[in-house]
Amino acid sequence: MESKAGPSCRLVFCLLISAAVLRPGLGWYTVNSAYGDTIIMPCRLDVPQNLMFGKWKYEKPDGSPVFIAFRSSTKKSVQYDDVPEYRDRLSLSENYTLSISNARISDEKRFVCMLVTEDNVFEAPTIVKVFKQPSKPEIVSQAPFLETEQLKKLGDCISKDSYPDGNITWYRNGKVLQPLEGVVVLIFKKQMDPVTQLYTMTSSLEYKATKADIQMPFTCSVTYYGPSGQKTLQSEQAIFDIYYPTEQVTIQVLPSKNAIKEGDNITLKCLGNGNPPPEEFLFYLPGQPEGIRSSNTYTLTDVRRNATGDYRCSLIDKKSMIASTAITVHYLDLSLNPSGEVTKQIGDALPVSCTISASRNATVVWMKDNIRLRSSPSFSSLHYQDAGNYVCETALQDVEGLKKRESLTLIVEGKPQIKMTKKTDPSGLSKTIICHVEGFPKPAIQWTITGSGSVINQTEESPYINGRYYSKIIISPEENVTLTCTAENQLERTVNSLNVSANENREKVNDQAKLIVGIVVGLLLAALVAGVVYWLYMKKSKTASKHVNKDLGNLEENKKLEENNHKTEA
Repeated sequence: MESKAGPSCRLVFCLLISAAVLRPGLGWYTVNSAYGDTIIMPCRLDVPQNLMFGKWKYEKPDGSPVFIAFRSSTKKSVQYDDVPEYRDRLSLSENYTLSISNARISDEKRFVCMLVTEDNVFEAPTIVKVFKQPSKPEIVSQAPFLETEQLKKLGDCISKDSYPDGNITWYRNGKVLQPLEGVVVLIFKKQMDPVTQLYTMTSSLEYKATKADIQMPFTCSVTYYGPSGQKTLQSEQAIFDIYYPTEQVTIQVLPSKNAIKEGDNITLKCLGNGNPPPEEFLFYLPGQPEGIRSSNTYTLTDVRRNATGDYRCSLIDKKSMIASTAITVHYLDLSLNPSGEVTKQIGDALPVSCTISASRNATVVWMKDNIRLRSSPSFSSLHYQDAGNYVCETALQDVEGLKKRESLTLIVEGKPQIKMTKKTDPSGLSKTIICHVEGFPKPAIQWTITGSGSVINQTEESPYINGRYYSKIIISPEENVTLTCTAENQLERTVNSLNVSANENREKVNDQAKLIVGIVVGLLLAALVAGVVYWLYMKKSKTASKHVNKDLGNLEENKKLEENNHKTEA
């Protein structure tokens, strides 16, 4: 049970306090505790057999005692003194170990365990140390930028709620920053909260930046003491924008200056290597001494070949810092002579030229009816196969989109020319007549027949290629006929005829057929006569055979009579 310590106990204790002794061999003993944890303090005394009670006290700064816990050896009861700061925080075990919950900074005192007998008081002091880990340090009030060659506040490194107070260190790229006059200035201060007695540490850094500090990380750390010794907490990195003046100007051309052609838009872009970069420049065009004030870009639209030249830009406040570049506006001209649709007569001469004018070497390709030619066309005497669609195409190497082409549609005209041929079928029963026609525009062919005869099949025509084609018919004339082939186009009408004799083999064939029929009929009659003769012969042969048989019988009878006569005479 817990109860308040009574006056009698206080009286006995007061009588014996003057006789209290420190147990030999017991020196200073320290208990380290983290802020908010439970402080556990063993008594560190051997309990005597004649123990009356045990008691804990702490000492004020002036040395006066404040009793906080009492435990009787006989009643086994625990009594806690009415000390406000330890109310409901104390626990005293049977072995007189004192526990204080929710450790505070104010608990840093000298506590004493006292065991009291009838004739003596034994004491064992304990020093309590309380530690509070500070918050992770932060870099606050950061400068938006740093400027080269100027000492400027970079920021504050702050760490809160520490006990005891800690130290703050600044780092640049992981290396400690040491104070250096005019370059690194450190200002450290700490504040203690009067209620919690916790410290807040702040370190301000003033820094003169250089271009070497671009993208360099700055950090800070707090070093503090805890129950287990010294520890360190690191802040997050902070990287600062470094401002520095422009030392060089460059000029760019968009698109790439190697591929600018007539009709393009050119954008000039001027850049300064300072930070922040300059926002305005002066642009100088070819042949213009005065600069044009503009932002960092200046655009020329629909440029021509006369825009070729040197372009420059400079800072507005420092015109001696200037940059220049040469620009060539590429061009390509093509002239085809003749061009368009050209009509010529067969056999005519036609000179053709494709003239190129360009800012650099250009490739030339000739095409005819979408087929690439090995060389440029030249016509000393035109043929029908020379007709077609010719294209002269040129392109400028390494300049995308710079191409030119001109076309020539050549028409070769000619009056119809006719050539007729004939061919007799091996059987001799028909003849093939062919009318070969040459001319352009394509002549129309018409056949006419003078005399009797029949057309074996319809007119058959070949494809019209290179101004030529033919028409043929197959006939079997019964008499001599004349075939006329007429070819006509817009230029002229041409007629040609061919005499075709009747089929002479037709009568011979008929005579042969008659002869064959006569032979067949003669053979049939001969076979019939032979049959009749054979029949008569067979009939006669049968009658003669009967007479012969009779004569043979008579002879046999005569022989038998003669034999009998001889036998009689003997």
